[in-house]
Amino acid sequence: MRAKDIRAKAGEEAITMLTAYDAPTAELVDAAGVDVILVGDSVGNLRLGYDSTLPVTVDEIASRTAAVTRAADDAFVLADMPFLSFGVGEAESVANCGRMVKEAGADGVKLECGKHTVELTDRLTDLGIPVQAHLGLTPQRENETGLFRQATDDDAAEEMLDLAEAHEAAGAFSLVLEHVPANAAAAVTEALDIPTIGIGAGPDCDGQVLTVDEVVGLAEGVAPFSKKFGDVRGEMTRAIEGYVDEVEAGEFPAEEHSHYQEELDDIY
Repeated sequence: MRAKDIRAKAGEEAITMLTAYDAPTAELVDAAGVDVILVGDSVGNLRLGYDSTLPVTVDEIASRTAAVTRAADDAFVLADMPFLSFGVGEAESVANCGRMVKEAGADGVKLECGKHTVELTDRLTDLGIPVQAHLGLTPQRENETGLFRQATDDDAAEEMLDLAEAHEAAGAFSLVLEHVPANAAAAVTEALDIPTIGIGAGPDCDGQVLTVDEVVGLAEGVAPFSKKFGDVRGEMTRAIEGYVDEVEAGEFPAEEHSHYQEELDDIY
């Protein structure tokens, strides 16, 4: 899968996108036929024990991206650039994004966008690094905006549309719209030639993205715009509790789990 393949799906075929943060999960997501795997900065609060995405480092995303790319054969793998890894100077921003492609094997990068990322998007695409833009709720700006629905009035919706068109013109191959009114997302989707991928943005986007933890039921809770399709957390809990019970009861390991070497009898 290439950026041009994702772009070509706009208005033609629904795009599926899920996060993954390790090789085993990436292998399963890829085998299920998901189009895009996002190595999200959500790894911070879902895997690394942080309270938010803000502490996630370039090294942490690079390591997780490399693990995912080693396991994914068909899906387009995106590295989600963490807070302050871009926008702090063009050279440093390009170097950080380039590292994800050159060293970690990503197919492209995702940027939480604003006016400051238009020129960077243009520069990265000129260098051959595919860029997915991200508008609406951008969690890296939570200290400014809070984690609330965005583009909820005419001015904010117009600003989002202007930014979407600017990033399309700069070369972005797709656009994530997070936690915005469905009618606002529909208007942006209609206005763009590149595909939109929604998360909490209604059914009219060209595709959808969720965290894999919510989809499989590993997360303790689920966002109101998300859905749990499995109960991995429950299965893990039952398995771990079963292990503890059998060890404490002396039932594990049993004879079939043990090996005895006859030649060792003399040491007793």
